[in-house]
Amino acid sequence: MTPTYSTVGVVGAGAMGRGIAQIAAQAGSTVKLYDTQPQAVAKARDELSNQWDRLLEKGRMDAAAVQACKQRLQAADSLQALADCDLVVEAVVERLDVKKALFGELESIVKPGAVLATNTSSLSVTAIAAGLKRPQQFAGYHFFNPVPLMKVVEVVAGLKTDPAVCLGLADYARQMGHTPVQAQDTPGFIVNHAGRGYGTEALRVVGEGVADFATIDRILKDQVGFKLGPFELMDLTALDVSHPVMESVYRQYYDEPRFRPSVITAQRLAGGMVGKKVGEGFYRYVDGKAQLPAEPATPAVAEMPPVWVSTRAARRTELYQLLKDLGAKIETGQSPSPQALTLVAPLGFDVTTVAVVERLDPARTVGIDMLIDDAATKRRVLATNPATRADMSDAAHALFARDGKAVSVIRDSAGFVTQRVVATIVNIAADICQQRICSPKDLETAVTLGLGYPLGPLAMGDRWGPTNVLEVLFNMQTVYGDPRYRPSPWLRRRGAIGLSLLQEER
Repeated sequence: MTPTYSTVGVVGAGAMGRGIAQIAAQAGSTVKLYDTQPQAVAKARDELSNQWDRLLEKGRMDAAAVQACKQRLQAADSLQALADCDLVVEAVVERLDVKKALFGELESIVKPGAVLATNTSSLSVTAIAAGLKRPQQFAGYHFFNPVPLMKVVEVVAGLKTDPAVCLGLADYARQMGHTPVQAQDTPGFIVNHAGRGYGTEALRVVGEGVADFATIDRILKDQVGFKLGPFELMDLTALDVSHPVMESVYRQYYDEPRFRPSVITAQRLAGGMVGKKVGEGFYRYVDGKAQLPAEPATPAVAEMPPVWVSTRAARRTELYQLLKDLGAKIETGQSPSPQALTLVAPLGFDVTTVAVVERLDPARTVGIDMLIDDAATKRRVLATNPATRADMSDAAHALFARDGKAVSVIRDSAGFVTQRVVATIVNIAADICQQRICSPKDLETAVTLGLGYPLGPLAMGDRWGPTNVLEVLFNMQTVYGDPRYRPSPWLRRRGAIGLSLLQEER
């Protein structure tokens, strides 16, 4: 197959530029790699040569293909050497002034029909192109690291980008073995925009003293199915990368409360505790392995009290069945007896508020998160309020651990951990659709491939119910009085009429 762009220039020989050069050469293009430091180009070529040799050894490429790729990868000793390129992709430092100056120079060098593309992750494509004479030939082409393994690329149109340019870049992405998603030029595009809900809300939870880093990571992995908890993920990406993105998206959206960064990451970045690559972040690393605190032991309870379940509990029928399966003594009266452990299962409200509103004894009241069907989780999450007696907390912990499933007991918080994080993820995704930044389909594709979520954010909303997500958001907004939990109009409309979040809007 003849590649869309026969000759491709790549400016920047770091990890991103090297990865783009690799897949472009594998797609059949002649690749000219340039860096201001010639030794960086030489190193990149050596590393790519070794990478192709390893692919040959593993049987993923044949000898002829490896040899052809090595021949197609060329070193460029100056920007002028890129004059005959059909496409030039930039992968240099994330600074607007540097990128604008680079493309101003490139435009004067390349042929008039050449396409110029930036691999920026957070800067405005329109702003980078503002000084160009041919902004219609300019677009965003955002790959993810490591490029050969992360099979998604965001194709971003600036205000003046010719749609044909984006179509050509999308076709070329497919030739390189990647899945293109089309995005409008907005802060964070799709992936970095949609990803704000995971880490930022988890940081708010830990900042409120609800639970520690390890507990929050365990809850979100075991209840929702994330491969990495938010703090494991930030340690992997490193705070010197992720915190500036948080600040960039927040500032570019004129301090939108949903995207507000955390002082926790700012402090750790200032202290050099940026993550796994330096051996210390949210966790300490020994030989590359995180040193995790042990899970709290299940309490030994001599005599289990009877259990009474609130009439307003979410998934009340399922909760009753679970208690029966666990062998609990269940009370079914209008109100709990003086000895009973009282269970509430709110959506969005905190246990304290529920106990007060329902006139329950807070000393005997414990909450359980029932947003997600218990059968679909690997962990149960309980919450105590400030007045919960230790014996009642211990009894609830021991009861729900009877079948061997892991149990986490956290401090009182509106929305528990999973409810808060999932609702925030879904709400931000709904707002992306509201702004028509991309289609719902491209949103799901970008997030699952770019972030590795077990489900796309809209699929999460559909699976656990748009009305449930809305209830969590409305109630959290009531408790906190904070606009960051304001439901997106797009989500409100669909939740009101029971429409799938994945359904395309006409």
